[in-house]
Amino acid sequence: TGAGTAGGLGQALLMLLATCGAMPAKDPLLNICMDAKHHKTKPGPEGMLHDQCAPWKDNACCTANTSSEAHKDQSYLYNFNWNHCGLMPPKCKRHFIQDTCLYECSPNLGPWIDQVDSSWRRERILNVPLCKEDCEEWWEDCKDFVTCKENWHKGWNWATGTNRCPWGSMCRPFSQVFPQPRDLCEKIWSSSYRYTTERRGSGRCIQMWFDPAQGNPNVAVAKYYAWDRRSSQAGTESGAPEAGRAACALPQPVLLLLPLLLGGVSGGAGGWGSL
Repeated sequence: TGAGTAGGLGQALLMLLATCGAMPAKDPLLNICMDAKHHKTKPGPEGMLHDQCAPWKDNACCTANTSSEAHKDQSYLYNFNWNHCGLMPPKCKRHFIQDTCLYECSPNLGPWIDQVDSSWRRERILNVPLCKEDCEEWWEDCKDFVTCKENWHKGWNWATGTNRCPWGSMCRPFSQVFPQPRDLCEKIWSSSYRYTTERRGSGRCIQMWFDPAQGNPNVAVAKYYAWDRRSSQAGTESGAPEAGRAACALPQPVLLLLPLLLGGVSGGAGGWGSL
């Protein structure tokens, strides 16, 4: 009968609405790996990540082999020589290893992934908000090391296949090349990081260092900045619908009939128990 048909349609609509509510669209900025030289296409468990990369073993964008290479002085990853102005002390080097582990392994950098046209990667990170302690401890442990360049991304002499100081450059202490922690974190990798006054545990900055036994704090940070980015875009795009929401949108005529159809459900035999 007509009432039975209306009741059945009403039930179907309720099921659709419930499904849409229970299954939000996947956020394209969260839990992803960038398109770069050594990254996996999707994050996932890696039980054998080496040493300082181990905090990401439950969900990583790097392989075990990449994590091992990240700890070597002369790694095949980028043929980069940390010791270009003499031997880098271990207390300083551990920060660069941790920086490499974060870059290679973290699936929580999506809100800061930027497109690039490069021979070795299509994406990079830009202006990742680094926690105050992570940046300042990095600078403090490296301030007495010497280097010949402010930006380590480019401008090296690669004639021998590994990076050497450019002709005419001088090796100077970090504290002269990078007078403040902000200078180190923002300049050394072409603005990959942004210095912040936010502290670890605030939920507003990315941590290079964290205790995996307490969970990965960067998951919540990525969610916050992904939401913030979507909110900003929504304000400039005249309220454009979120990705994935359109799939759950109902046509206007159906929305107008929805109260009548739902009335058929509540008034029919069995009510909610028939679902």
